[in-house]
Amino acid sequence: MQRILIIEDDATIMRGLKDALTAEHFEPVTCSDGTEGLRTAQKRSFDAIILDVMLPGMNGFDVCRTLREGKNTTPILMLTGKGEEVDKVLGLELGADDYLTKPFGVRELIARVKALLRRRNAGAQDIQECTFGDVYIDFKKQEARKGKKTLRMTAKEFELLKYFVLHEGEVVSRAKLLDDVWGYEETPTTRTVDTFILNLRKKIETKPADPKHLLTVHTVGYKFVV
Repeated sequence: MQRILIIEDDATIMRGLKDALTAEHFEPVTCSDGTEGLRTAQKRSFDAIILDVMLPGMNGFDVCRTLREGKNTTPILMLTGKGEEVDKVLGLELGADDYLTKPFGVRELIARVKALLRRRNAGAQDIQECTFGDVYIDFKKQEARKGKKTLRMTAKEFELLKYFVLHEGEVVSRAKLLDDVWGYEETPTTRTVDTFILNLRKKIETKPADPKHLLTVHTVGYKFVV
């Protein structure tokens, strides 16, 4: 089930969006404050974000800007009651993928969300192999080498490393890793993530205690750099 984050402070609109998305078999998650919405978007994985411009705590433009500066590529549909062209241009320049002016029809909003998801899926990245430092990884064959040494890696370690490579430079929280790599069918803890990171470092890093590729971002999560 695809998860949609709704950041909207109008209770009536929020309720309508939540009901409409649920009816279309999406999983809506709601926030009524910009600051809260930003934290939620950073900590969890979403397929799309519906973001109001006028919000308490932090406005939608600032939320969008912060997410994009943090390398978050989740499609964003911005909502506004102003309808002024300058607002639309600003939202798109900050990294929004689409824009809808209030009042709007629920069918149109659902159609916009589905279009964003189709575009994202069509452009979804994949990678068969990669090289960084003296490490070579073939994800298709699940083979790995560091210099001339063959690395023994589990299927989950290949999956986790591939996720990091596809999100190079992006700070990824432990919760997001649990959502995207382990998924809901399993029930690991954040300690599971830390253990896998530790094991990966022992295999791919020259000095695991002083990593150059798989970095810890204090209190947030991890980041992969080439």
